[in-house]
Amino acid sequence: MKKLTICAALLFSSVAALAQGSSEYGSGLKFNIDSTGSKYLRTIVWDQIWLRSTEMNPGTAINGETATTSTDIGNRRLRLLMYAQLSKRYLILTHFGINNQTFTNGGAASTTGTGGYGAAKKPGMFFHDAWNEYAVILPGESGKFSLSIGGGLHYYMGLSRMTMASTLNFLAADAPIFNWPLIENSDQFARQMGLFAKGKYGHLEYRLSYNKPFATNINILETNAASGAYVQPQGVAFDSNGNTKWSKAGYIEYQFFDVESNLLPYKVGSYLGSKKVFNLGAGFYLAPDGTRSRNADATVSKHDINLFSADAFLDIPIGSKKGAITAYSVFYSYDFGPNYMRNLGIMNVGVNDGTFTGSRAIAGAGNAQPTMGTGSIWYTQAGFLIPDSHAKPKVRIQPYAAYTYKNFEALDKASSQFDVGANWYIDGHHAKITTQYATRPVYTSTDSYSTKGEFLVQLAIYL
Repeated sequence: MKKLTICAALLFSSVAALAQGSSEYGSGLKFNIDSTGSKYLRTIVWDQIWLRSTEMNPGTAINGETATTSTDIGNRRLRLLMYAQLSKRYLILTHFGINNQTFTNGGAASTTGTGGYGAAKKPGMFFHDAWNEYAVILPGESGKFSLSIGGGLHYYMGLSRMTMASTLNFLAADAPIFNWPLIENSDQFARQMGLFAKGKYGHLEYRLSYNKPFATNINILETNAASGAYVQPQGVAFDSNGNTKWSKAGYIEYQFFDVESNLLPYKVGSYLGSKKVFNLGAGFYLAPDGTRSRNADATVSKHDINLFSADAFLDIPIGSKKGAITAYSVFYSYDFGPNYMRNLGIMNVGVNDGTFTGSRAIAGAGNAQPTMGTGSIWYTQAGFLIPDSHAKPKVRIQPYAAYTYKNFEALDKASSQFDVGANWYIDGHHAKITTQYATRPVYTSTDSYSTKGEFLVQLAIYL
């Protein structure tokens, strides 16, 4: 009976963590298989629609037309997650959906041109997560210690709290992306296939994994057919890992106040005052021979990927009128090999304009920017949920701001950028509108950059 009570409490806490800010959500789409609720199927579905007005990088074209700005609407995420327990020790989870569908791209593989399977249409759904898990030591069985092990395509990727962030309850409109440093290269949308162990010892939580990275294969010695010159520059690391060696990842944190649920890996971004949380954490990701570079004599050097982080998370209620402060700060030390840098643009609708004769952005067209690379990144965000004395307010408002400092080996000048915005909660994180203005650095040379911006309105619902 004691063990059943502990399991029920853990289940309830996991549901409560997913229901931040909503008193009516309850247990959500949960289907009990027995009368105790210890055997169940839980389903979560969510959609995030983005409306944007974006300043484009120099040298951008959109669908064949030169463009300096763009307005668009797109589907940032449409997901379905299901997990079930038929035994208090055993859990199975699947998570699938689509991401990043715009009016020009994000469609199914090979969709192009005009027609029923034209560009950007009918995106292919894929699995984000699919794993099995077994609780070796349940909470309460061995004092303060608990242990679960599992395997499959999983999200227990260590490194930082935000590397394992839930996409349902961000403080800002989205993650900064460099928190997923391998995204869609040696991982599958921030996941790898492998084995993991998780658990707690009192207020200390740990997550460890041993994974087989997905293959990357940029040809370091590729030459141009016309000129015979090398395509990839000398002394720059690129994603090419051959017969991949197993990676190791981990994250350990101490939770000073409330102990967070670890039933699922997804870390909450903002509790909206429903918990009192202050955590300090540190993590790592290590992948031997994860990248390669070309030497002057046309030989190839291999480089280890060594990534480390330290972070702090605070979310505490303020006063008697349901206000709350949320803050998160993380420092990343990234080593992908010499001069490694990766440029990304989320839902990027721009491509290179062949008619452009000016100085192009190093990152490329559209809204691309230097996102991750060998060097260091410091990211901090903070928000304030405005107090409201009404028993059931129609809208709760949470203004926030974020700051990013990037210092990459491949660039001679470090960059600073910021986001400012507000969440307009209709029903906690379950129904909200987010408005945000974000800046990004635009480098046309390695020693200087200008700044461009993007205004975003997000419509988000999850059930």
